[in-house]
Amino acid sequence: MQTWTAEQIAHAAGAQLLTGDRPTAAGPERATIDSRDAGAGVLFVGLPGERAHGGEFALQALAAGAWGVLTSPDHARAASEDPQTKGVVLAAEDPLAALQRLATAWRLYLGAHVIGVTGSTGKTSTKDLLLGVISPHRRTVASRANFNTEIGLPLEIMAAPAETQVLILEMGMRGPGQIAELGAIARPDVGIIVSLGPVHLELLGSIEAIAAAKAELIAALPGGGTAIVPVDEPLLAPHLRDDVSIVTFGLGVAVQLRVVGPGHVDIDAAGTSIRLQIDFAQAHLRRNLLAAVAAAQAVGVTPAGRVELALSPGRGQQTALPGGVVLIDDCYNANPMSMRAALDDLTRVAAPMKARKVAVLGDMLELGPDASRFHAEIGTYASGRADLLVTVGPLARAMGEAFEGQTQHAETAAEAARLVPDLLQPGDVVLVKGSRGVALEQVCHAVAAGTVAS
Repeated sequence: MQTWTAEQIAHAAGAQLLTGDRPTAAGPERATIDSRDAGAGVLFVGLPGERAHGGEFALQALAAGAWGVLTSPDHARAASEDPQTKGVVLAAEDPLAALQRLATAWRLYLGAHVIGVTGSTGKTSTKDLLLGVISPHRRTVASRANFNTEIGLPLEIMAAPAETQVLILEMGMRGPGQIAELGAIARPDVGIIVSLGPVHLELLGSIEAIAAAKAELIAALPGGGTAIVPVDEPLLAPHLRDDVSIVTFGLGVAVQLRVVGPGHVDIDAAGTSIRLQIDFAQAHLRRNLLAAVAAAQAVGVTPAGRVELALSPGRGQQTALPGGVVLIDDCYNANPMSMRAALDDLTRVAAPMKARKVAVLGDMLELGPDASRFHAEIGTYASGRADLLVTVGPLARAMGEAFEGQTQHAETAAEAARLVPDLLQPGDVVLVKGSRGVALEQVCHAVAAGTVAS
């Protein structure tokens, strides 16, 4: 936002400009809600929190050299009246709403194509794939992991440079109305719903409610926009719009895989034949690549050449460790759909090496009253796909009870981190996956640091 002055920013945010020693100077490069992250070129936004109001740290942010602060009137007034204040001070009755208005104004100023990505599973990897297929052709910015909420998404928009041509925004959902809120901020031209599944059932109650919540992205599109949805997803049918282009991806539809060869895939993309070089073999990533190709076409890009995929941390990265052990770190999050995909990937990685397959699986959270059944079904699915199953957490115990093979159980990630390294043998392939709240990164760190006896 460096091309905007303080007056322009105040107007766009609907805020009052109280003071500033550079009212006509260049604007900030980005915004933050963490005063510890405030420095030169940064707008600090002080929001109310559970324990304290961020506005209490406005003076600290300005002292650190922040371009300015945006916070509630009382905190902004206190900052503006301090004789040591240097920087812009903006006041708004609702700082979060002001941040969101500012982000929308910047998005419209950019004139970039905006692609919104949501889904029960796979939205982060699809966002990463979008960056890989579009960035060689357009100046592209993609949101960082976790910056997919009513706070994080506007921060990512505001960090986009003025020359951005395509902006890719992941959109998270914890309940009804949240995707609609994000859509109102981001104004997407293209919306991708990667998948639907039993995620957040505890909050939403049914898979139909989940579909309706995800479909808020379709409702947010302008007339003439493009919605990209998986084939054979009847729950989305009531939410499709006649004034929006609907592109399906999967088998036998507009965007589909034709050939999977060594190091490449051939894709039929609405009648256009596209060959892409890839260095990943996971079936779910290839499927998500179809959605990414469809979105690229919707913004005028025909993907070609090598797809450079840098997966966000904890999304299936493979690491070769001493003793010939291969670690698959997929511990960022989990649900029944992604658990099955990860177990399939464990089988795929281990097969050429004839390696023993070790699955460390933690609780899948927010599944509602049927949680025990969902966990038992994963235990059954893991039978034959893992040789040793280590379950972590009270819910995951049901996986072990349904698993046909050797099992171990740990109540916590810390306990599992002590247990798992001693269970591994040279040449094992070990998958670590569970919901974020289980904190299975502790197990990944322990496995990476441990020494496997030969």
